[in-house]
Amino acid sequence: MDATLDKLGQAIAMALKGAVSGYSVAFGELTLQANAADIVKVATFLRDDPRCQFASFIDATAVDWPAREKRFDVVYHLLSPVRNCRIRIKIEADEITPVASIIGVYPGADWFERETYDLYGILFTGHPDMRRLLTDYGFEGHPLRKDFPLTGFVEVRYDDEQKRVVYEPVRLNQEFRNFDFLSPWEGADYPLPGDEKAGKGS
Repeated sequence: MDATLDKLGQAIAMALKGAVSGYSVAFGELTLQANAADIVKVATFLRDDPRCQFASFIDATAVDWPAREKRFDVVYHLLSPVRNCRIRIKIEADEITPVASIIGVYPGADWFERETYDLYGILFTGHPDMRRLLTDYGFEGHPLRKDFPLTGFVEVRYDDEQKRVVYEPVRLNQEFRNFDFLSPWEGADYPLPGDEKAGKGS
C-alpha cells in the first residue's frame, strides 16, 4: 500500500510543480504539502485527474503552531472511492492572509470552512457565508487557538431579576492558588502545619 501511495505522491508532485512543495507517506496515509495560493488548483486536480479521482470531501480543519511565523496548518482530507485511498493536504496560513475557499470544487467544504474560521480565525475568500458556526453571537476570540484563555472572555448566564440571558466579563470567584504537586509517598520537603515538633527529639 505504501509503495502505491508513494507512486501516487510522485505523480501528483510532478504534475503540480510549484503548487505542491512535497509529500510524505506515513502509517498508510499520503500527505501533500501545498502552497496556500494554489489550494483551488490542487483540489481541482485531485478531483478531476484520472490517476486521483478524489471525489469525496471528508473534512477541513486547522492546527495551531503559535511559535511559527505562519502559525496555522489548514488541513483537508479527501477520499477516492475509485482508488480506495485517502489523501491529506496541508497548507500554511497566518492570522491575516485569507485562504481561498474550495467550495467551488467541493461544495461540502462549506460548513467545515466556517467552523475553521469560527474556532481558529482563519478567513476563506470566496466563501458565500463566512459567519461563525458553533459559538454564540458576539463571541470574542477563537477558542481552539492555543493562546485562548481556558476561562474565555465572556460569561453567559440567565438572570432571574432581568428575566433574560446576560453577557458579562468572566470573573474568577476563587483566587488562583499555588498547588504542590509533590508525590504524597515521598512527603513534602518543608514542615507541614502541625508537624513543627516532628523533627525534634523528645
